[in-house]
Amino acid sequence: MTAVLENGTLRATVTPGLGGTITSLCHLPTGAEVLARTPWETSPDPIPFAPDEGTWLTRFRGGWPVMFPNAGDACEDGPVRHGFHGEGSVAPWEAGWQDQTLVLTRRFAAVPVTMTRRMTLADNRLEVVETVTARGPCRVVWGQHVTFGSTLLSGAVTIATSATRLIACATYAPLASPLIPGATGAWPLLPGHHGPVDLSHPPEGAALLACLADLGPAPWASLTRADGLAVRLDWAADPWPLAWLWVETGGTTEAPWHGKGRMIAVEPCTTWPATGLAAARAAGGPILTLVAGETRHARITLTVLNPEA
Repeated sequence: MTAVLENGTLRATVTPGLGGTITSLCHLPTGAEVLARTPWETSPDPIPFAPDEGTWLTRFRGGWPVMFPNAGDACEDGPVRHGFHGEGSVAPWEAGWQDQTLVLTRRFAAVPVTMTRRMTLADNRLEVVETVTARGPCRVVWGQHVTFGSTLLSGAVTIATSATRLIACATYAPLASPLIPGATGAWPLLPGHHGPVDLSHPPEGAALLACLADLGPAPWASLTRADGLAVRLDWAADPWPLAWLWVETGGTTEAPWHGKGRMIAVEPCTTWPATGLAAARAAGGPILTLVAGETRHARITLTVLNPEA
């Protein structure tokens, strides 16, 4: 079952029963779809967690799932077992409406946390406000997997951002990645195997992962097509001071991708490296620690700009 928000400018489609994922965001005046769709069939059935990336991909339709209470690899944090990209990205959410706002709620099994996600359309913006309340102490990674594609990537795009620093993932190093693992640079350039790589113009035939860092007090990133179709993501620096940048432009040839994936994700997150909670913690990466009774709020907005705007 899906839930639909529509206001004459945008139509957002959400699957509460499978990760609460925003599977589509369509700009109605132009018919442009800005979120990615995977080039393979997926299962409609939720699961408590994904024990590995392969299992997670059987539920990933593209779009925008939340990553909580883990992001990255499945792991064990003491007695707590976390799935790939976290329970919240594949498990069912309760759904209800408050006026024109879709409200999703989940009481997590892996950690003593309840999260509420409130989704609202306003003009050409989709606004998501998340609230987490801890019933007991726990460690979590909290992020957003905002995956762009479809019409937006039917032509070349330019990426802009408030980030001033880049870090290439040290562990994600497929043959299709042009980046030197673990290298650092100033936006938009990172050292590559064959010279500097300009991430403001994502390369074709690539599969790469990097971190957008030093984003300032009001983080943002945008993707703009040559004809002016564009999206802009704005989010709260607390709790998301950084963002993962994942580029898949046909570089992954293994199943289920088979070289057909075309998507770019901007993933605001609490944590880097993107290796799952346990490995990130071991590497000294920032982990969000919640105490009993603590409530945290966060806001993220996706704006769609059309060529005539």
